[in-house]
Amino acid sequence: MSAKTQSYDSIILGGGAAGFFAAIRAAEENPGARILILEKARRPLGKVLISGGGRCNVTHACFDPAQLVGNYPRGAAALRGPFSRFQPADTVRWFEARGITLKTESDGRMFPITDNSLTIANCLENAAREAGVTLWTQVTALQVDTVSAPGPDRATRFRITVRKTAATLTEELTAHSLLFATGSDSASQALLSGLGHTVEPGVPSLFTFNIQDPRLDGLAGLSVPQAELRLLEPGGEKSPIAPQRGPLLITHWGLSGPAALRTSAWGARWLHVRQYQAVLSVNWLYPLTNEKALENLQNIRNNPDNLRKKPGVHPLFDLPTRLWARLVAAAGIAETANWADVSKAALRALSAELTAGRYTISGKGQFKDEFVTCGGLRLDEVDFKTMGSKKIPGLFFAGEVLDIDGLTGGFNFQNAWTTGWLAGGALLS
Repeated sequence: MSAKTQSYDSIILGGGAAGFFAAIRAAEENPGARILILEKARRPLGKVLISGGGRCNVTHACFDPAQLVGNYPRGAAALRGPFSRFQPADTVRWFEARGITLKTESDGRMFPITDNSLTIANCLENAAREAGVTLWTQVTALQVDTVSAPGPDRATRFRITVRKTAATLTEELTAHSLLFATGSDSASQALLSGLGHTVEPGVPSLFTFNIQDPRLDGLAGLSVPQAELRLLEPGGEKSPIAPQRGPLLITHWGLSGPAALRTSAWGARWLHVRQYQAVLSVNWLYPLTNEKALENLQNIRNNPDNLRKKPGVHPLFDLPTRLWARLVAAAGIAETANWADVSKAALRALSAELTAGRYTISGKGQFKDEFVTCGGLRLDEVDFKTMGSKKIPGLFFAGEVLDIDGLTGGFNFQNAWTTGWLAGGALLS
């Protein structure tokens, strides 16, 4: 069953953060324009609702675009210009203008003061409704074609064939402009490929490391405030990415925490190719180097007050007691040994365990609700001044449909707000 063709000024595929933000700006700047959001789920703004454990991590309190882009493993260079036009400070002002106050937590993450993601979702839905945006839910885009509109300019138009799930009704829609804000949805990426665009395959980005190692057994829950991680080829010294730093957490299955997540994000494609089999070098004492740690250990051993003390019993460098004892044992130092018994070779072994211990990654785990993939539309096919296609006039992109991904902490939402805002300003221009 099919219905007659309906025409819109702009159609937005995807009722998430980027899609709503674009629709709101386009509608507010073009009163009376016919703008339609098509969302495949029953409820729009699904990621907004679950983000931050239901509190919605709206953005991050990083207000310098040059620093902000450092939180994007892919897309940093492309986002530098857009962030100079709409950055977290603008996001804060946008929501404040609509009665929503954001608060900043100690780690820089920003949430609504209500600590309730419904605050953000309701704000976006109300703003879209008041601006005259139409929303259809439970709709699947089956096909997208470009057609030439009648008239002397022969402007590009879009014909979208959709199916309304609830009514099993197939309809044809037309629009002067079309925005893909569909995230990593594979069906929509197939539509993009059909239009002649290139889509980089999606692979997991933020994840934890599965590591089975006797040095970590039974230590789940222990953490260090600052560690440095390096990915290494098995048997090699070369790292495919720069070292990543931050808090590190030992879990039942291996390693997690910001340092591990940052390492997985920057090494996402490299690890995927290797089926998540790699070697991880851990400096538990960062910023201490191996040389400095060894010097400290030598001074401790040579102190007369320490000669009869047992290294494994008295932790150093503020490491958790049980972790320290495991690393001392891994260096070959007996539990009964005193500092006076520790050889130079054993000191070197201990320093290496503390600052460059090797751990074998045997797989990956998922990181709660913040699971992110890298992949999407190739960035060199997008004009980042307007978020428009370089291949097809009137076609735009925003959010995670692009090959852009950020770390946890509100960075992926900021990508959505920024690219959605830019696209919304260009949809009907």
